[in-house]
Amino acid sequence: MRIEILGSGCARCHGLEANVRKALETLGKDAEVVDVTDIRQIMAYGVMSTPALVIDGKVITTGRVLSPEEAGKAIIGAGA
Repeated sequence: MRIEILGSGCARCHGLEANVRKALETLGKDAEVVDVTDIRQIMAYGVMSTPALVIDGKVITTGRVLSPEEAGKAIIGAGA
């Protein structure tokens, strides 16, 4: 599983990444977690508001920081 955090590297982006990592740890799952800060890559997903969460190429959320519980549900929903 590949999880991408799209954003400028701001505090909210780091918060989303931390919560995703907490969710993975709680679930006992392994995943590649990548920060994407290149605006061209972000725009290729059609994302206009960051941070955004992308799991295996699918945009899950934009413009908000998910809690660890919400991130866990998104990971499970993506088939992990």
